[in-house]
Amino acid sequence: MIELVKKTLLTGVGVAALTKEKIEEVARDFVEKGKMTEQEGRDLVNDLVTRSEESRAELQKVIGEKVESILEKMDLAKKSEVDILKIEIEELREALKAREIEK
Repeated sequence: MIELVKKTLLTGVGVAALTKEKIEEVARDFVEKGKMTEQEGRDLVNDLVTRSEESRAELQKVIGEKVESILEKMDLAKKSEVDILKIEIEELREALKAREIEK
């Protein structure tokens, strides 16, 4: 029974989208209806929360890699690169001002 519930939840909602509250709500509902014991409900919650967290972390990793790949292909400057250029521009401005003063 627990395996069927897990498969249904994982397939129907998507494990990464499951929140702990939703998982607990579903488990509580099954326990109240007598479809599983309290221990089975706790085990279900623990298992699904772990899977949900793992899936969410994996999804974040994949999305991050894809975003970086797309940005790389777009040949856009990173914030750190722009910050370095700002510093260099300011240094050049100061050097030009110093030369103008010397004249």
